[in-house]
Amino acid sequence: MVVKRALVESRPWLLLSLLASIGYFLANRAATPLPDAALIAWKGSCVALLAVYALVRHHSIDGRLIAIVMAFGALGDVLIELDFRLGALAFIAGHVVAIWLYMRNRRERLAASQRLLAMIMIPALTFIAWALPFEREGANGIALYTLFLATMAAAAWTSRFPRYRVGFGALLFVFSDLLIFARMGPLEESILPALLIWPTYYFGQFLICTGVVQTLRHKDPRVAS
Repeated sequence: MVVKRALVESRPWLLLSLLASIGYFLANRAATPLPDAALIAWKGSCVALLAVYALVRHHSIDGRLIAIVMAFGALGDVLIELDFRLGALAFIAGHVVAIWLYMRNRRERLAASQRLLAMIMIPALTFIAWALPFEREGANGIALYTLFLATMAAAAWTSRFPRYRVGFGALLFVFSDLLIFARMGPLEESILPALLIWPTYYFGQFLICTGVVQTLRHKDPRVAS
């Protein structure tokens, strides 16, 4: 229902992004995969199209910010295939911009339980990510990255944007990254990361982007298109 409503209210960029994401997942799992360069470019296009969607749908500062978040996500998708650390830096940049966006749009009234959940989320997720890899050499770097990721998710959860869209999307993003780290540890031999990492990551970004944009459009339709 969420996807259907978003598509009806959107422009072709959103549909193109969805089709690109589904196609990338299938192409990446094909028996005869495409050349690496083609797959990397295809991968980057999925969230890049979400950035374009955000850019053309709302011409406000917050609309620009969510477009920048998506653009850094697309850059991270490409760079992580070339250099894991460069990809992580691109995603961190996106998380910082997202935190800024969510802090600009904090929920006016926040229940004590929701505030507590957001506070617990940051250290808990950081510790889980740090504990997952069997090889401990890179664990501190993973924890540092997850600190930014978890702060982004907590900020999204406490923002005025709908939790069932933006908050849940941020948690899907977190879950996808935890699967990446689990693939370095307890899920090293499991097929689950290969099946779930991309769908949970992309759908998380999709929910974040459409949830923010449609909230902005309802708040100020004068700068929407």
